[in-house]
Amino acid sequence: MRNLALVIIVVCIFLEAYSEASAIPAFARQYRLSCQTCHAPVPKLKPYGDEFAANGFKFKDSEAPRYFVETGDSQLSLMREFPIGFRFDLNAAYNTANQKKGDFATPYVLKILSGGTIAPDIAYYFYFFFSERGEVAGIEDAYIMFNDLFNINLDLYVGQYQISDPLFKRELRLTFADYNIYKTKVGIAKANLAYDRGVMLTFGLETGTDVVLQVGNGNGISPANEARLFDKDKYKNVSARISQDIGEFARIGAFSYFGKESVNSNFTRSNQEFTIFGPDLTLSYSDILELNLQYLFRTDKNTLRNSASSAIDKEVKTDGGFAELIFTPKGDNSGPYGAVLLNYINSDYKELNEKSLTLHAGHAIRRNLRLFTEYTYTDSEELGKFGKAVVGIMAGF
Repeated sequence: MRNLALVIIVVCIFLEAYSEASAIPAFARQYRLSCQTCHAPVPKLKPYGDEFAANGFKFKDSEAPRYFVETGDSQLSLMREFPIGFRFDLNAAYNTANQKKGDFATPYVLKILSGGTIAPDIAYYFYFFFSERGEVAGIEDAYIMFNDLFNINLDLYVGQYQISDPLFKRELRLTFADYNIYKTKVGIAKANLAYDRGVMLTFGLETGTDVVLQVGNGNGISPANEARLFDKDKYKNVSARISQDIGEFARIGAFSYFGKESVNSNFTRSNQEFTIFGPDLTLSYSDILELNLQYLFRTDKNTLRNSASSAIDKEVKTDGGFAELIFTPKGDNSGPYGAVLLNYINSDYKELNEKSLTLHAGHAIRRNLRLFTEYTYTDSEELGKFGKAVVGIMAGF
């Protein structure tokens, strides 16, 4: 632990030395606004930031100054400046996966992002992982968005995104620790609530009710096969979510996801079916405290445990969720902030079972530069009981 303490001290000195450095991410640069307008702290979105994204990365009833090039062709929309931004994460960790050693994960992430309006009510967004955990990971989020179809609050997204995005966005969380239930896969099934390719419809009512419908391949975002097909079988997965704002400080939602996939082992073939459903809840006090709650129950039928097995489990039940508390003492003007994240998974497949508690503290020394440290205690069926400490830097520019 002496080595970890030394790392923390060195990182703090480094950030203090550069605390006067200033950088402006893509949307802030484009609109000449502070990152604070949409984030608190970066990358966590404020409600105004959610509205900005849902409106095709533009502010309602306004455009960025001189947004398009004047070409004299009313049917051509070319952005005057191509919006591009970077996210740069550097971490140091001790006892990852119960391996009693320190590790410099520097960089852990280098992400190139771009998004904006390409025509009236048509926008795009993508990011490219130039480096993720030491490898070129490629494109994850990448979609075209059609905003306000038929002149109502109906949006269509086509591309790849996370199935869990309408719930809580993993890519925008403050903690290094993840929302584990969203990544859980049962047996050799591909389906979870992380990335997939498909289409998503979102519809908002003036009553504060939002409805989301998704249809996707159901097997993640792996490369196409030799026949240039991304979907590995003939089935599609479907999800739906409805949520309701309750006053200014609460939101409650219900989610369901179901589908079928053809899976193969060395000995047998199975058409595996799954159903996932559960509620979610967000409570907030002013802009100081936010509590996010997620519970999901999953049933898998005709499940193959692994590719070397010939036995099919007729039904496997899994449930889990997380509770996340975020504390920003001065709202979007907070420098110091804190977070607590509790994860749990309970499954008939015992190797999936785990509980973890994360304590996270950070300081936004610039709007787009954040220092954090966190400690996670995990009780895992597979890895045992252990603690993990992380200190890191997240910068956007």
